[in-house]
Amino acid sequence: MPATDVFTDGLTKVCAELARKLIADAEGASHDIAIRTFNAASEADAEAVSRSVARSNLFKAAIFGKDPNWGRVLSAVGTTDAAFEPDQLNVAMNGIQICRNGSIGDDRSLVNLEPREVLVEIDLQAGDAEATIWTNDLTHDYVHENSAYSS
Repeated sequence: MPATDVFTDGLTKVCAELARKLIADAEGASHDIAIRTFNAASEADAEAVSRSVARSNLFKAAIFGKDPNWGRVLSAVGTTDAAFEPDQLNVAMNGIQICRNGSIGDDRSLVNLEPREVLVEIDLQAGDAEATIWTNDLTHDYVHENSAYSS
């Protein structure tokens, strides 16, 4: 019988892989999006921020349109009770820091949103906790498929 920590680690990896497969298999999705919030005051804050962005239809539609719209990220972050200073918030998409200290960062045209996987990183600069939430984009196919039948 494996040690508890070894079993827990293995089970966590399997569950994470299954969750990622569910995201990738979503009806009509064209992007799998990891939203990583770090340097948060608490894990709860990091999770709340990542979850708020993941639930934003405006953000998800922007990713589908390959628009690295950091304003939609900040808008979702601002709906949370997480501890952060707006003028210290940083946002990167696929490795390009497009929002620096709550303002314009690197040129958005440098962000490549063609790959299936998209990484959004939100630096709250408020602590040392982090959390990552996975979601997918909001596509025409998704809307059509989910509006074309009656339940």
